[in-house]
Amino acid sequence: MPMNKLTKTVKCPECKSLSEWSKKNIYRPFCSKRCQLLDLGAWTNEMHKIPGDSLNESILDDPEIA
Repeated sequence: MPMNKLTKTVKCPECKSLSEWSKKNIYRPFCSKRCQLLDLGAWTNEMHKIPGDSLNESILDDPEIA
């Protein structure tokens, strides 16, 4: 993807290369589909986590909450 001086660029969260932040980059903020899928896999394998308390299974089974 050629980038000019007016194009906003960000570091790809996966490989840290510069990635174009525009509608032309359908994988933004990632630089490619590969990096997007690697990140998704890391979330799926619980390598990435959002800090906080885990949900209790009894809460998940409560029909009033669900």
